[in-house]
Amino acid sequence: MEKPALQTVYQAVQALYHDPDPSGKERASLWLGELQRSVFAWEISDQLLQIRQDVESCYFAAQTMKMKIQTSFYELPADSHASLRDSLLSHIQNLKDLSPVIVTQLALAIADLALQMASWKGCVQTLVETYSNDASSLPFLLEILTVLPEEVHSRSLRIGANRRSEIIEDLAYYSSTVVSLLMDCVEKSVGNEKMLIKTFRCLGSWFNLGVLDSNFMANNRLLLLLFQVLQQDQTPSNLHEAASDCVCSALYAIENIDTHLNLGTQLFQGVLTLEPAYHMAVAREDMDKVLNYCRMFTELCETFLEKIVSTPGHELGDLRTLDLLLICAGHPQYEVVEISFNFWYRLGEHLYKINDAVLHSIFKPYIQRLLHALARHCQLDPDHEGVPEETDDFGEFRMRVSDLVKDLIFLVGSVECFAQLYSTLKEGNPPWEVTEAVLFIMASIAKSIDPEKNPTLIEVLEGVVRLPESVHLAVRYTSIELVGEMSEVVDRNPQFLDPVLTYLMKGLCQPALASPSAKAIQNICSVCRDHMAQHFSGLLGIAKSLDSFTLPPEASVGLLKGTALVLTRLPLDKISECLSELCSVQVESLKKLLSQDPNNGISSDPTLFLDRLAVIFRHTAPTVENGQTHPCQRVIQEVSTKIWPVMSETLNKHRADNRIVERCCRCLRFAVRCVGKGSAALLQPLVTQMVNVYQMHQHSCFLYLGSILVDEYGMEEGCQQGLLDMLQALCVPTFQLLEHPNGLRNHPDTVDDMFRLLTRFIQRCPVVLLRSQVLVHVLQWAIAATTLDHRDANCSVMKFLRDLVHAGVSNDHEENFEVRKDLIQQVLNQFGQQLISQLLHSCCFCLPPYTLPDVAEVIWEIMIFDRPTFCRWLETSLKSLPKEMSGGAITVTHKQLTDFHKQVTSAEECKQVCWALRDFTRLFR
Repeated sequence: MEKPALQTVYQAVQALYHDPDPSGKERASLWLGELQRSVFAWEISDQLLQIRQDVESCYFAAQTMKMKIQTSFYELPADSHASLRDSLLSHIQNLKDLSPVIVTQLALAIADLALQMASWKGCVQTLVETYSNDASSLPFLLEILTVLPEEVHSRSLRIGANRRSEIIEDLAYYSSTVVSLLMDCVEKSVGNEKMLIKTFRCLGSWFNLGVLDSNFMANNRLLLLLFQVLQQDQTPSNLHEAASDCVCSALYAIENIDTHLNLGTQLFQGVLTLEPAYHMAVAREDMDKVLNYCRMFTELCETFLEKIVSTPGHELGDLRTLDLLLICAGHPQYEVVEISFNFWYRLGEHLYKINDAVLHSIFKPYIQRLLHALARHCQLDPDHEGVPEETDDFGEFRMRVSDLVKDLIFLVGSVECFAQLYSTLKEGNPPWEVTEAVLFIMASIAKSIDPEKNPTLIEVLEGVVRLPESVHLAVRYTSIELVGEMSEVVDRNPQFLDPVLTYLMKGLCQPALASPSAKAIQNICSVCRDHMAQHFSGLLGIAKSLDSFTLPPEASVGLLKGTALVLTRLPLDKISECLSELCSVQVESLKKLLSQDPNNGISSDPTLFLDRLAVIFRHTAPTVENGQTHPCQRVIQEVSTKIWPVMSETLNKHRADNRIVERCCRCLRFAVRCVGKGSAALLQPLVTQMVNVYQMHQHSCFLYLGSILVDEYGMEEGCQQGLLDMLQALCVPTFQLLEHPNGLRNHPDTVDDMFRLLTRFIQRCPVVLLRSQVLVHVLQWAIAATTLDHRDANCSVMKFLRDLVHAGVSNDHEENFEVRKDLIQQVLNQFGQQLISQLLHSCCFCLPPYTLPDVAEVIWEIMIFDRPTFCRWLETSLKSLPKEMSGGAITVTHKQLTDFHKQVTSAEECKQVCWALRDFTRLFR
């Protein structure tokens, strides 16, 4: 890109905001994005901010300036940093009244510059001294002081652990200056709501960084003011939210109570005083304030959780904190109680680990009250029609309640709770919405009850299957879900199987109830397989007429899963016949789709039938004793003669459609897995078609299917050359695809599946791959792909590299171990130094921390293979790392480099390498 004229930039910004044609906006956006990435963006942004023609161009320039400082600070020479700082401070001063969003972008730019510019010492002190005496400058000064602590841990800045520690020390040193400034602001801005909001936001930001002296803050007037604002009924909403956020930040900052006891005590007592204000907000129906109070009550409980559990009812373990949360749980809006869910999870987790009956008994009444409130919140509206919605906000809330109840039920006892819930239905005559909510909670805990000798469970099951059809549809829906959760009770009491199936079949025939009924039948098939064998003909009948029921695709697939699980319990001679029948229904449906006229307007999408066929193959896994003929043997023949031709034609017809090809491959994968090596007749036509289609359409699922074939046949000598030919044929279009600009980043699924395939070769027939001509290209791509920050793709690359080297370490007494070892030695002689350098560079500059254990395994295997050579490679790699940032700060010291080298090379376990990597890479993040 050449340097554009200012007028051209103005026109592009105007088009971005005002062009009525969307394609015009899109073109402007792309061009401006290219400008932002260019080196000319610095000068042009500076000029736009000086000219101040309009809000849009100034916002674009301020945002560009922030982005350049975050991502391209290295483009500027060190002697230009001071003039950039002066220029930005001048711009924010001149533009302070134009727009708050421009001020924020410039404040972020100044903060990011201060964090990277090591020569700007004591920036907080400088800023406060320069601007604190000018009332008109205070708003932007507070904005800079608010974003500065927030940016210290920003993922957009890679300032490294050394610089970060230096900055945090610096900010801690000047924190009292900031607090004094905030107190002055409060005194000068009595009645000025905007200034108070800015003050509280700034204070919260410094609390979050954890640099404020807690003893100093415990007795500070700002803390007193926070609670005064929150106690007052007339506090405006925005100010109330800012004060609440600040209290939450303060509570979060004192997670280690014992080291912040004074501040902790003040916050504890302050939040407890807010109960009357909460009740006033409820009375005024001020939902925003109600949510703010609940957030503070929850944060209070989170912060003092250890005290609540270790000293319940005493001092900072005062259980009035739980009472506050239960008061919130009583609010009619479910969004209020939902805020506290994470705390209740954590409390349950702590109590479960401690496992002390006396302690549990203290918390039991609180959990009972919570469960009672949750059951009430789960009630549908009395005028609700139809079944409960599961995908709207309220449906998702009910699912979260279900999860929470499962996690907490041990504290109140599932048997006792279940019995109590049932008694509310049996003894009273509650409205339908209460009945439905109680059944919903019962369904959440049914599985946690031992079905042995529990008369309540049997009574409930009897009562549910006798429910009249006249009850509200939602009650029937949830009762069917409850029956599905009670499948173990049915398994222990097979006399109920017939009435339960009759009840569920009625539901299956009713469109609104078909889906939960199908899921319940699937559950019963999974748990009661032996008892269900006698009902297999009925299941087969359902499977054959699936399309006559109003079922979503996943429910019909679930029914077939249940059918296949029961099928495996039939006598071996019956399995073959029934499996054939199950498959033929789906194959006939696929045939019909292939033969229909493409222009008749009817969907020819085969995915439903492919998914059904896949689930049948996946879950038909009969137990076969030695010497017995595999019952799927006959179906193997059918796979080759009847099923494969239809699959092949389907694959060919839809070869350009990734979604359908993926489903075909998935189906074939489970077919191959189901019949194992018996599907050898399928191998050649399948591989031929895969390779042919892949030349035109690089669907990564073919690579995955290839890995399944290598896993099944890779140890068969007669198949190895054919599989290698397949690999080489697949590699050519794969590598061409990855050679496109940003190829690795744009095709992570291809990288993932390609290296899965290569890993299978290493696991099943390593020498075949190690001797192949494709290996050099494979290793070059593996080294390039170590930088890819995609979880699955990176994991597959590292697994391949780890297993490759491990094949030369692990002496599994195979005859070819020495051959393998020599071949891997040759690989490392050629690529070892490059690989170690790239892995280290990737860890420091490209990969997120969660990938480091996988990288550590690769490094560990290389070190085990040849420790002396590895030590030299690592030393060379470390010397090539940058020691200083563009802002002048030290990234890594010589001592840190030598310490890391020593930690890695003297490691006796892989996890020690991982720990060393974690600590070392923080220096570059």
